[in-house]
Amino acid sequence: MLLSVLFFFKFLFFAPPAGDNVPASIYDFKVESLEGGKIDFAKYKGKKILIVNTASECGYTPQYEGLEELYKKHKDKLVIIGFPANNFGGQEPGSNEEIAGFCKKNYGVTFPMAAKIEVKGKDMAPIYHWLTEKKYNNFADNTVKWNFNKFLIDENGKLIGYYGSKVKPNDAELLKAIEQ
Repeated sequence: MLLSVLFFFKFLFFAPPAGDNVPASIYDFKVESLEGGKIDFAKYKGKKILIVNTASECGYTPQYEGLEELYKKHKDKLVIIGFPANNFGGQEPGSNEEIAGFCKKNYGVTFPMAAKIEVKGKDMAPIYHWLTEKKYNNFADNTVKWNFNKFLIDENGKLIGYYGSKVKPNDAELLKAIEQ
């Protein structure tokens, strides 16, 4: 009995923070897909990865069109992975099924989309801890400020760029980083 009480207090007061289950490499992540199954980042070794937090009811939502064009043009060396999140202004209220239907119907999205997650706050998904904390990504501390923030990872799994919402998928600086 005493042992179980001690274990309970240890768990209650000394439980590791949410970010402590963050893998060391981007290639160690396996996340739920929007349409079921898993997205295994290990299969993207040798390609650049552009991770974007998305929302269906945002002023930046038309960026889906540019992201799809970018993906189609560079899919031999780039994968784009969208992460729907409802962290900003309630702009992604739908279920995974509704989001998938919206993306296909309105923008013809064919790039991988993850299941809806949290990209900030106490329930932040581990992959966003990796993207936003230098202690994991060895690049920089970043803050996801709104929908359609972009993180670029090189062919070797290193975070090499962070781009805010206003940076469009056809932005010259982003294209240069992708084409290098």
